[in-house]
Amino acid sequence: MTEEEFDAFYASAFPRVVGQVYSFTGDHGQAQDVVQEAFVRAWDRRGDFLATEAPEAWIRTVAMRLAVSHWRRARRWLELVRRTPPPDHAPGPGPEHVALVTALRQLPEPQRMAIVLHHLCDLSVEQVASETGAPIGTVKARLSRGRAALAKLLPASEVGAVGGSGEEKEEDRGR
Repeated sequence: MTEEEFDAFYASAFPRVVGQVYSFTGDHGQAQDVVQEAFVRAWDRRGDFLATEAPEAWIRTVAMRLAVSHWRRARRWLELVRRTPPPDHAPGPGPEHVALVTALRQLPEPQRMAIVLHHLCDLSVEQVASETGAPIGTVKARLSRGRAALAKLLPASEVGAVGGSGEEKEEDRGR
């Protein structure tokens, strides 16, 4: 079967087989997916596929088997979910976290990004510069200005969680 013959076979058989598999599964999207997969397998195995006397039956059989496999996997997943109890209620963020996020939202985006990447994601100044595309000096200035702004926006106990009382780290000064 040439590529053109296979394309013609696909064009004529695909809608029919999708309709048949849809009748079996009740899910049109899944029927299209498994029939498409069956045609891909037929293309990959052209030698075996060409030897069959009823290529459409071969496609339909493969598609039905794929649909059953999908159904079995979904059923196993559902059984697993049913056996696993839902987690206990997870507590929401604490007041410190809410205050920090509120204060960070008030910073200009470049300063906020530098603070988050450096202090919360533990990236070095050089890594922050690389990730943001800003020069190292600019990152240091953004960190310094951002920490100073946070010191004004947060209670003293909260500022320590994001880099101290506005003082520069040795790493930030360039050593």
